[in-house]
Amino acid sequence: MALPDTTHPRLDGKAVAAVVLGNALEFYDFTVYAFFAVPIGEAFFPAKDPTSSLLASLALFGIGYVMRPLGGIVIGALADRAGRKPAMVLTIALMALGMLLLAVTPGTATLGWPAQAIVIAGRLIQGLALGGEVGPSTAYLLEAAPPPRRGFIASWQIASQGCAALFAGLVASALSLAVGEGAMGQWGWRVMVLLGLAVVPVGLVIRRHLPETAGPAEGAAAPGSTTAVLRLLLRDHGRLLGLTFVVIAASTVSNAIGTNMPVYARSTLGLTETVSTAVPIALGLASVAFPLLGGWLADRVGRRPVMVWPRALIALLAVPAFFWLARAPSAAALYAVTFLMSALSSINAAAIIVAIPESLPRSVRSAGLSIVYALAVSIFGGSTNYLVNKLVAVSGDRLMPAYYLAAFSVLGTLAALGMPETRGRRLDDGEA
Repeated sequence: MALPDTTHPRLDGKAVAAVVLGNALEFYDFTVYAFFAVPIGEAFFPAKDPTSSLLASLALFGIGYVMRPLGGIVIGALADRAGRKPAMVLTIALMALGMLLLAVTPGTATLGWPAQAIVIAGRLIQGLALGGEVGPSTAYLLEAAPPPRRGFIASWQIASQGCAALFAGLVASALSLAVGEGAMGQWGWRVMVLLGLAVVPVGLVIRRHLPETAGPAEGAAAPGSTTAVLRLLLRDHGRLLGLTFVVIAASTVSNAIGTNMPVYARSTLGLTETVSTAVPIALGLASVAFPLLGGWLADRVGRRPVMVWPRALIALLAVPAFFWLARAPSAAALYAVTFLMSALSSINAAAIIVAIPESLPRSVRSAGLSIVYALAVSIFGGSTNYLVNKLVAVSGDRLMPAYYLAAFSVLGTLAALGMPETRGRRLDDGEA
C-alpha cells in the first residue's frame, strides 16, 4: 500500500533548501557557462576565428545534455524503487564532480588534447546527474508538501534557479570590477565555478538526513527494470508525456534564450562587457519572485491557466521586444527585455513543475518526470544557444532569437491547453 497522501514529513526551510540545491547548482553552472562561453572556448578550443571558438565552446556545453536522458531513466527509476533520498544524494555528488573537472583542468595550451577529453568527460558526468535530479527532488517536494500548498512549495525548484542566476550575476560583476575583464577571461570563470561547489558538502549532509517520502512499499510497487518503467509510461501515459515534452521544450528554450543574453549582447548587439556582465542580475531578479507568484497562482486558479497565459504572452511579445532592443541597443533595453521574458517564463514554469508529476502515479512519478524533462532539456537546452548564434551569424538577422522563442512558445501554449488540471488531485489517485 502506497504512503497515504495525507502523511507529510516535516518540510521546514532547511529541508526545502536542501532539496532544491541540486536545481540551483544546475542553473548556477548553466548561467556561469553561458556567460563565460567565450573565455571557456578560448581555453579549451582555441581558434584563429573567435566565432569558431565560441561555437566550439557552445558545442561542449551541449555535450552534457547527451547524457541527460540516460540519467533521467536510470536515476529516476532508482528514486521510484529505492527512494527519493538516495537518488538526490547521488545526483548532487555527480554534479559536483563534473563541475570540479571543468574548474581545475588546465587549458589546451598547457595540457594539449587531454584537456578537451577531461572537460568533455566532466560534462558527460554532470549531464548524467542533472538528468536524474529534477524527478526525485520534485517528487519529494510534492509528496512532503501539504496539498493546498503543493504549487507554491514546488515553485521553489524554479525560484532556486533564479537565486542561483542572481548570485552568479552579482558575484561575476563584483569579481570583474575587482580583477578586471582580462583576468576574468583568464581565470575568473574558474573561480566562479569553484564558488558554486562550496555549497555541495552542506547539501550532501542535509539531503542524507531528510525523511523519505516514497513510502515503505514503494520498491515493491515500482516496475522492476528500466524497460518495465518505459513500457508502463508509454502504455498508460503516452499522450501526457507527449504534451509535457512540448511544454517543457518551450520552457527550456526560454531559459536558454535568457542565459544566452550576455553573449547576444556582446557578440550581436555590440554592447560592452560591463553591460553584459550585469544581465544575469536582471535574469535572477525576475526568476526569484515570479516563480513563487506562479506557484501561488497555481494553488488558487489552477495549474493549466498558469501554464497557458504566460506562455501565450511570450509568443505575442518576443518579436516586438527584441525588435525594440535590436533597433536601439542599450543597457536599459537589454535588462528590460531580459526581465520581461524571464518573468513570464518563470510564472509559467512554476505551474509546469507541479502539474506534470501530479498527473503521474507515485510508482513512476520520479521516472516519468525525469525522463520527459531530460529528453526535452537534452534536445533543446543543449542546442538552442548554439543554433540561435549560428542562425544570427549565417543570416545576419539579429531577431533570430525572438523568432525561435516565439515559435516554441506557440507550440508550448497549444500543448498546455491539452494538459489535465491537477489542482486538488490526491497524489495517490489511481494507485492500489
